[in-house]
Amino acid sequence: MLRALADHGTVTAAAQSLYLSPSAASQQLAALETEVGQALLERRGRAVRLTAAGTVLAEHARAIAVQLERAQADVAACAAGSTGDVAIAAFATAITEVVAPSVARLRERAPGVRVRVKDAEGHTSRRLLIDGEVDVAVAVEHRDTIGGRDDERVLREPLYAEPFDVVLPPGHRLEHTAEVPLSQLRTDPWITPWPGNPIHDVVLLACEQARFQPRVDSLSDDFRAVCALVAVGAGVALVPRSALRGIDLAGAGVRPVSGPRPTRRVFAAVRRGSERHPLLELTLGALRDQAEGLSA
Repeated sequence: MLRALADHGTVTAAAQSLYLSPSAASQQLAALETEVGQALLERRGRAVRLTAAGTVLAEHARAIAVQLERAQADVAACAAGSTGDVAIAAFATAITEVVAPSVARLRERAPGVRVRVKDAEGHTSRRLLIDGEVDVAVAVEHRDTIGGRDDERVLREPLYAEPFDVVLPPGHRLEHTAEVPLSQLRTDPWITPWPGNPIHDVVLLACEQARFQPRVDSLSDDFRAVCALVAVGAGVALVPRSALRGIDLAGAGVRPVSGPRPTRRVFAAVRRGSERHPLLELTLGALRDQAEGLSA
């Protein structure tokens, strides 16, 4: 009311601008003076003017009005999904291939969105999601997640699927084979991710389907380390195709798998019920767009 009076100059005009009666406006101004404990108005006949204290308070009222407008705009932007915070947990390759480019897309579409990314393997990212520490988890499907007990709480959306390739040491007996049957690697030492990593399960399952159990001599969740070990002859490995991009193989050979090919199926997961949040819709859309073309 005080701001309207400063803008319009008379109680009547100020009241009209706020759809109030002049008497109701006068009552509000009187109540404000009582709360402040100082005179805010000088009455000169029908006209009034602001005192020094009234002028100071009116300036604050204008600043408050500006901040309220900003608040309304920010809330509207949040409702549209164009501002806010979103946290994503993903494994390293997915961060490189999908998440990081999606962050760039989000910044272009909605500069007000702040994205926080946590490097986490699937078993960890799902827990972070369930516990509410992240909003989106990008993980790999494996036997422990399909039909798991958290299905009722988690909604999964497929992103992409890619094959695994065999990485062979330099001079390996199969290095000139166009496609390598996994059964031909039953006597070789193997390098795999640690148990608990979904890729470890994919490798074991592929070997089981080839009717052997691999002899795992070395363990690492870092595919660069896996390839480095293969390059010095420590064993053979199955590595997702996208994880091989940019790795110096140092003489190691890469060959596709013959027959049924083990596949890494990557999904994005959110807590069920949150998928309609505008910000998450925007984030999932960016992840989907970036994942297009990655499936083999």
